[in-house]
This record gives sequence, C-alpha cells and structure tokens, in this order.
Amino acid sequence: MTLDTDQLRDVIQDELADLVAIRHDLHAHPELAYAEQRTSKVAQRELDSAGIEFKAGLAGGTGVLAHLPGRSDRAIGLRADMDALPIEEANDVQYRSQHDGVMHACGHDGHTTILIGAARVLGRFAREAPLPRPVTFVFQPAEEGGAGAKRMLQDGCLDGSVLGSPVQHMFGLHGWPRVPLGAVGTRQGAMMAAADTFDITVNGVGCHAAWPHIGRDPVVAAAAIVTAIQTITSRSIAPLESIVVSVTQFHAGNTYNIITGRAQLAGTVRTLVPEVQQLAEQRLREIAGGVAAAHGCQAEVEYQLGYPPTINHPEAVEIFNTVARDAFGPQRVLQVEQPVMGGEDFAYYGQVVPACFFVLGLVPDGAESMPELHQPTFNFNDDAVATGVEMFCRLALRDE
Repeated sequence: MTLDTDQLRDVIQDELADLVAIRHDLHAHPELAYAEQRTSKVAQRELDSAGIEFKAGLAGGTGVLAHLPGRSDRAIGLRADMDALPIEEANDVQYRSQHDGVMHACGHDGHTTILIGAARVLGRFAREAPLPRPVTFVFQPAEEGGAGAKRMLQDGCLDGSVLGSPVQHMFGLHGWPRVPLGAVGTRQGAMMAAADTFDITVNGVGCHAAWPHIGRDPVVAAAAIVTAIQTITSRSIAPLESIVVSVTQFHAGNTYNIITGRAQLAGTVRTLVPEVQQLAEQRLREIAGGVAAAHGCQAEVEYQLGYPPTINHPEAVEIFNTVARDAFGPQRVLQVEQPVMGGEDFAYYGQVVPACFFVLGLVPDGAESMPELHQPTFNFNDDAVATGVEMFCRLALRDE
C-alpha cells in the first residue's frame, strides 16, 4: 500500500478528539490487574463500532484479540496493556480517578487508547483497499505483576489459533516521561530487566524488651541482612554488569516492650542476563542464611522468578528504526543508550516472535520534566496519542 503521509495524519486528526475523550474516560475508571472488565468493554465497543472482528474473554476474562485481514499470510502484532495501579491519584483534573486507591499511574490508559486509535485508523484504510499485511491487536490485562502477556500467549493469541494469521513481528510501546513529546526510541538487545521478587522470614526467639539477652532478636538480624545483601551488587557481581537489589518491605513486632520472634523482609532483584540472575539468587540465600545464623536466628528465603528480560530482536528493531526515521525524521528517533531496570511482561512476546518494545515521548514542549511513572501525579500526555497511533499504523502499513 502506498502511504500518503498527509492522508494518514489527516485521518488520525479526524479521530483524535474521540480518542482523547476515550483516554479521559479510561483514566477516570481505572481497574487493577485481571479486573479490567469495563476497560475491556470499552475496547470491544470501539472495535465493534469500527467493524473489526475480535475475540474477548481471553487471559482470564478481560483480554481482547482483534484482527484485520491483509494480503500477506503473516501478521504484525500490536499490543497495549490495560491495567492500573493501587495508587491514590493526586492529580486535580476533571477526569481524575473515580476509584479510591486506584489510578492509571503508568499510562496504560494512553496505551489502550493508542491501540484503539490504530485499529480505527487502519480499519478505515482497510475499507478502501486491502492492507499489505494482516494486523493483530492485542489488548492485554495485568501487565503490573500479573503476567497477562503470558496468559494471552497461552491462549494462542499469536499463533493464529484464536483469530487471524500467525504473528510474524510484535511491537509494543510505553509512554516515557523522560523523552520529549513527538520523539520515539528503542534499542537492540536488552530493553527492560528481569524482575524477580523475594521474601525473607527471619525467625528468632522473642522476649521482654528489657532483657534482650534472653532472646534472639530477629529485628537486628533482619536489619543486618538488609545491609549485607547490598554487597551482592558491590562485591558479588562484576562492576560492568547490571543489577539492582532493593528491600522494599520490613515488618516486625506490634508493641513497644516485646522483642518479636519473627521479622519479614521483601523486595526485588532486577537483572539483564540469566547468569547474573542466578548468581544473585544464590548469594541472596547464602547471605540471608549466614547473617541470620550469626545472630542466633534462622532465615527462610522464598525467591520468585518474575518477568524475563525484554529483549528487542535486531530484525524488529531495524523495522522500527526504518519506519520511524521515514515518518518523523532522524532527529525524533532516539537510540536508547542503556536498558531500563524496570520489568515489563512484553518480554514474553519476544520469546515467541521477533519483537520490539519502544518508548513514546511524553514530556511537554517547553518543560524539562514531568511526573514519573508510578507517581500519584503522573498523567499520560494527550498530545502524545497522535504520535503513538501514527507509529503503530506506519508499522502495519509499511512496504516490504
């Protein structure tokens, strides 16, 4: 399909007011992982209105897969995540969250809106002429810790068994509050980290706070463990390797005059390569056990493997870079210099087909910064919707 840039942008502009209204509606009605019933219904409503075939009820009930046919027998996959976060919103906007303690603090309202927009625009093109390739739209639940991508894959959303053709390449985006509005960017290889979690229970012997020598204090042992496991990064892993070990929870005791018999820690380990991931788990277990024993206590370590690293395939990255530079010019296409140590379940798609995860600039013109992801003042920039829709559409409409 010969793509007229002005025509594409005119069609996007024609849809833009409706898309911003959809984004505000989704922002006002956030839903947590696997509870995205209303959000899923919005996606289904818009697909139905655009005359696009879809299958709902996937990945535990809220996932939606849609498909537009094309001339090729191999589809391009475009993905959006739909879930929100358990955060109380602090934004003073007309469309602020109506659900106490839940908000779209990671921009998934924007991602879902962009995918709806791409479906609407591509649906309009498809009514005029066959698309160069089939397009599969993946509306996925539970990115925030629920591995919704994995469940979409398990349901057959990329292999053609649910709807449409098998997916040849997969693309996903994330609004990024450190990149200027109008810019996009990615990198080859590791884009996001593996995100594992751990729980450490330190068992001691409780006693009266006035006689600590009678017991074995698990609070002191746990505090020493918090400090000691930081040496995993500084002394166990090579300096040029990437790793973050963070203790994010510490729970112990419930009154002033009793030394408790148990303390509990929890946190995350983020790595980019399997060898570092395995060594980190090993050292975490060894350090927790050894430090606890030195304090006369015992440590039980539960280590949960989380999302794998998000690895961008060279072929998919080359497609992205070529399309983006042609569309926006080289000055608006960034090379992401370093991987991001946050986790992302888009990684699962990349384990099945060549995939590229890219960032979409959100920082408003004239601003040096904006609230970060997962902060209560974060708000997806409406002005980025058009760029996101255009990027998805151009990936789908590109010439071979």
